[in-house]
Amino acid sequence: MAKTNFKAGNMLYPLPAVLVSVADKQGNTNILTIAWAGTVCTNPPMVSISVRPSRFSHHMLMESREFVINLTTKELVFATDYCGVKSGREVDKWKELHLTPLVSQEVAAPSIAESPVNIECKVERVEHLGSHDLFLASVVAVRVDNRYMDQNGSFHLEKAQPIVYSHGEYYDLGAKLGKFGYSIQKNRGRKTKKTQ
Repeated sequence: MAKTNFKAGNMLYPLPAVLVSVADKQGNTNILTIAWAGTVCTNPPMVSISVRPSRFSHHMLMESREFVINLTTKELVFATDYCGVKSGREVDKWKELHLTPLVSQEVAAPSIAESPVNIECKVERVEHLGSHDLFLASVVAVRVDNRYMDQNGSFHLEKAQPIVYSHGEYYDLGAKLGKFGYSIQKNRGRKTKKTQ
């Protein structure tokens, strides 16, 4: 199988494209799009986001050391792109996009009401890595939209139509291909035809 050599770089795709909401100590707020976000630890729950120091929201993150990760959907794809290309120095993104700030439970930064999942975070430490600063944070609260809860208390994010980001483009998710552990799950109750 032939392959082409690329220069070393970030080729880990697809990625979740998330809307991160922030606030400073004076109560000013902003929303920025982050594609470099990820799970770091389960217990205690921790996440990370990477942000360029030149971004308008960077000083808010450094000052407040709090943020909210708001998961994105097909319905929010326009807002997701807009918040990644327009600066909060120039425009009030809440107003322009008709997004609703929702008072968070544990942090001063507002959550986005239209997002199906709001993950409230407090920064534990900042790593200055080069082009980006990595904000390593503890998850202190999570809220999910009741529209995607079933009668058994299970949350169904797939019904919100989440999106991903890959090589500069946004995609919705396709059909489910399996679930965790399906490759080793025994097929019980399946009838087999007898060969004659």
